[in-house]
Amino acid sequence: MDTKSSEAVSPLLALSNDLADAVERAGRSVVAVNARPRTPSSGVYWREGVVVTADHTVKRDEEISITFPDGRAAPATLAGRDPSTDLAVIRVEAASLPAAEIADASSLQVGHMVLAVGRREGQGEADPGSLGASLGVVSALGGSWRTWRGGQIDRFIRLDLTIFLGFSGGPLVNAQGRVAGINTTGLWRGAGLAIPASTVDRVARELLEKGRIARGYLGLGMHPVTLPEALQRRLSLPAGGGMIAFAVEPDGPAERAGALLGDVLVALDGKPVSDVGDVGAILGGERVGKEISARFIRGGALVELKITVGERPMREA
Repeated sequence: MDTKSSEAVSPLLALSNDLADAVERAGRSVVAVNARPRTPSSGVYWREGVVVTADHTVKRDEEISITFPDGRAAPATLAGRDPSTDLAVIRVEAASLPAAEIADASSLQVGHMVLAVGRREGQGEADPGSLGASLGVVSALGGSWRTWRGGQIDRFIRLDLTIFLGFSGGPLVNAQGRVAGINTTGLWRGAGLAIPASTVDRVARELLEKGRIARGYLGLGMHPVTLPEALQRRLSLPAGGGMIAFAVEPDGPAERAGALLGDVLVALDGKPVSDVGDVGAILGGERVGKEISARFIRGGALVELKITVGERPMREA
């Protein structure tokens, strides 16, 4: 190879080596989570005794085990899960395993090269399982947002890379080999997103302390309905539908405020609502115990109620 060719290749070789080093560095804290049939998912040893993974990959609450980078497997217990942010926290004893080096996801920029890293389950120390990686870029960034289940995510991070089977729950790794978040295909119609490290920290802390994430609820069973255009015009409502109450929980928050079977909810906290996602996005944990305005259609007229938001029972989480 002539000198010019060697000079042209050298930056590519350096980049290749840097990426391999980043995978190796982050991979020290990447584990396999055995909590579903056949295919394990990936997880990150977030801090001492704690593994974080994607909730949608945890299909059972018991008989969970973690496979470490050296092939050892250990029983683990589910500390808590939050489907609204697609995060699950697992407790495990892991002597000498280093915790992940965390990066601030706010430093990410569109176009930054990033890696999705995952680990397959091995067959013991002779076959400790191997790391896998997918290379791509940050394709879009945005501010804080709520998932369709009402979970608060600190930053929108969309990825242009492949999250292979078993990679959900694994880390989003920057070029320095630090973990900027947790990758998942469970929040945005199968598209690859990353849950930023700040959100993971917040959710993990609450799950470890309480075993659950508080979510508000009204005590209403509701179903979307389309409103006649004439009614929308007469009541000066925005185009769209509402949510009809087909069940009202006895002595629930809405019933105590005066809601009735057949009422149609059209606005909550001054915001139009037309599906369950709209309602869930408004009823975050910070709303529990606080009064919220709810606008209903009843008998062709608008009714305004003040509802003190309750905490969603565990069985409905």
